[in-house]
Amino acid sequence: MMKRLMPALAALFLTLGVHAETPPDSGEALPEAVAAPPDKPKLAYGQMIQQGDKRLFSPCRDRSYLFLEDVSPDAAVIKALDGVGLAAGKPIYVELLAVAEGNSLKASALNQAVAGGRCQQPGGMEEDWRAAGNEPAWLLAVGREQLVVKRQGKADRILPVPLPGRAEGQVDYRHAGADGALNVRFTRGVCRDTMAAAVFGWRAELEIDGQTLRGCAWQR
Repeated sequence: MMKRLMPALAALFLTLGVHAETPPDSGEALPEAVAAPPDKPKLAYGQMIQQGDKRLFSPCRDRSYLFLEDVSPDAAVIKALDGVGLAAGKPIYVELLAVAEGNSLKASALNQAVAGGRCQQPGGMEEDWRAAGNEPAWLLAVGREQLVVKRQGKADRILPVPLPGRAEGQVDYRHAGADGALNVRFTRGVCRDTMAAAVFGWRAELEIDGQTLRGCAWQR
């Protein structure tokens, strides 16, 4: 999906200010996320490699490393990472919901993983979500004030962000007004992109202008 999607959306990502090689501010955000208490996991950003039977996580632009321990149900994190080449020896850029205990990074869920990917800038205070799909190509960015939909061949749709509805493993945004209706649903679950060797932790469904678009989503 995303391999064919990415050339079409490259300009769209740039207009939203994505910097593929920029790490968290001065390297500060990642240590805070990794050092969070066990009951409050946060997103950890970094590179993952496998050496023998050991899976090593290294924070972006940091020489330290932690051993990955998968505490997700049914080892879902490891299965997802292996699915994009970790077990085959490929370096993987990962974003994991995790905490650190001693020399272990305990991962409870996946946000995204890309084989050969480079460190990315987290959304911080500017964005909460990204989602994208193909056929037709589309991109969704949910910020703190605006929700932006970009579709190939169509005018951008910029709306105020509605209050999200939340349930177990699900987040919804619904807008209805003179400018039309828009419904967005993010559902927790592995969303694979085998063509681009990438995997995401959420599935996305977007209803707009009488059209239903599906793709993958990740938190920012």
